[in-house]
Amino acid sequence: MPMTNNWMEADNMMELVIDSIRVSLLNHQRVVILKQKEVDRYLPIWIGPPEADAIAVRLQEVSVPRPLTHDLLLNSIKDLGGVIDHIVVSSMENDTYYATIVVRQGDKTVEIDARPSDALALAVRAGVQIFAAPEVMDKCGVRLDKDSGLATVGEDAAGAAAAPAREAGGPVGAEEAEKLSVFADFIESLDLGDMDTPSGYNDNPSGDKPAGDEPVAGG
Repeated sequence: MPMTNNWMEADNMMELVIDSIRVSLLNHQRVVILKQKEVDRYLPIWIGPPEADAIAVRLQEVSVPRPLTHDLLLNSIKDLGGVIDHIVVSSMENDTYYATIVVRQGDKTVEIDARPSDALALAVRAGVQIFAAPEVMDKCGVRLDKDSGLATVGEDAAGAAAAPAREAGGPVGAEEAEKLSVFADFIESLDLGDMDTPSGYNDNPSGDKPAGDEPVAGG
């Protein structure tokens, strides 16, 4: 489990909240919808059913007789003198999201590499903030037009302000643009009427997709 002392400063990140967890009635795949705080921009991530359940159990304040896996991990961090400060969806590479759990341990800050689903399950248990790196939101953030139902992804979703970050990250190629269009198609398939309902579930008719922490635009 990679650990470093290079703290990902929250001041440089974009804060997110968990908007909902959606499930396809066709293939039972789960998607967690993260929403940028104070902005109508979303970040959907495919997650596995166990991780979706682990997040939902805590969000719905369901009591369990014995600690679940993420409860055990949180308790272990605490017993070893650590405190989770925040988590970050830090990058997206090869159609897969990566996350970082930032832990304070005395006068040291440790970054732990993690899947976003596990990081989110820990974040809701620890009651800490959820962030995304600006380049992740600039590339994969989604805005929804509630009148037309159309979705815009990446730079178009962020507006002109995202242009410097896009330039720094390099231009989007034809293959990536095609994947992002699939991303937008999926978002448009969601029922916009309940996007403001926390922890809601919704049918996703977009077809089969492997479980895992992957963007909806995965190939």
